[in-house]
Amino acid sequence: MKKLIPLLLTLCLTVALFSGCQKEYYDAEGEPTVEASENYAKLEYCKQQIEKITDFKPDVALVLGSGLGDYADRLDIECTIPYADIDGWPQSTVVGHKGNLVFAKYNGLNVAVMQGRVHYYEGYSMDEVVLPLRVLHMLGAKTVILTNAVGAINADYNVGDFVCVEDQISSFVPSPLIGANIDELGERFTPMTGVFDEDLRKAVFDIAEKKDIPVHSGVFLQTTGPQYETPAEIRMYRELGADTVGMSTGVEVIAAAHMGMKICVINSVTNMAAGMEKDFDHSTIEANAEATAKDFTKLIDGLLDYLSEKA
Repeated sequence: MKKLIPLLLTLCLTVALFSGCQKEYYDAEGEPTVEASENYAKLEYCKQQIEKITDFKPDVALVLGSGLGDYADRLDIECTIPYADIDGWPQSTVVGHKGNLVFAKYNGLNVAVMQGRVHYYEGYSMDEVVLPLRVLHMLGAKTVILTNAVGAINADYNVGDFVCVEDQISSFVPSPLIGANIDELGERFTPMTGVFDEDLRKAVFDIAEKKDIPVHSGVFLQTTGPQYETPAEIRMYRELGADTVGMSTGVEVIAAAHMGMKICVINSVTNMAAGMEKDFDHSTIEANAEATAKDFTKLIDGLLDYLSEKA
C-alpha cells in the first residue's frame, strides 16, 4: 500500500496538470467546446449586441486612422455606437481615435466605419486588435478599406502624399492567427501573396490621376510601437524594401486575408521617418493627417463610388 501512495499522488498530479492545460469550455447547451469556439463565441456575442441596436448590414468596412476620423461625419449616418457600449469590444485610448462604430450609407452602399482602432501597444492582445474587423465581416462586410498615418522611409515621398499599399512586412509583430484556428472564419494556413486587391488599387490610382492627388505604390511595414523607430531601424527597414512604417494595419490585413476579404490599404504620409527630418511627435502627425483631409476625402469618396457602381 505504501508503494501505491506515491504512484497515486503522481497520477493525481498528472491528471490535475493535464486538466489545467486542457481547459474545457461549454456552449449554451452545455456541450464542451474548444478554445477556437470560445474565441468565435466572443465575436458572436459582440455581433449580437450590435444587431440588437441596428439591423444594418455593411457591404464595406472602413477603418479610419489617426487624424482621419472626421470622414464619417459627412456620410448619411444611420446609427452610431460608441465602442464603450459594446461589451467585449476593445476601447481606443489614443488621441485622434474617436472610438465610434458608425453605420452609414454612401450612394446606396452600406458602409461600417470605425472611427479609430486599437493597437497592440495599448496592451491589447492581437485577438482583441482584430476583433472589430472580424465582427464587421461577420455582420456582412466583404471588403475592407484600411487607412493609417505613416512615416515615410522612401526619400521620394513627401508629407501630405498617400501610398496605396502593394505589399507589406509584418515580421516584426505577432500574427493575429497564432493559437487555435477559428475555423468559422478561415483556414489554418493563410496565403499572403496578392492579398491587396488589384481592382481596388487601380481604382485608387485612377481617382488620384483625375483629382491630381499624389499617390504612390509602396510596401508598408508594421512595428509594435509605441516608441518611434530609431534612425538605425529605419535604415534597416529601407534595406528590407519598406517604403512606409506604422504601428497598426498589418495585422488587420492578415485577419482580413484569413477571412477572404477584399483589401485596400491607403497610407497617409504624416512625417518623414526617424533620421530623415527634424524631430516630430504625435500631435504633429495628427495635425499633418488632418491637413490632408481634403485629398483623403476625394480618394475615399472615389473608392466608395467605384464600389457602389460594382455592387
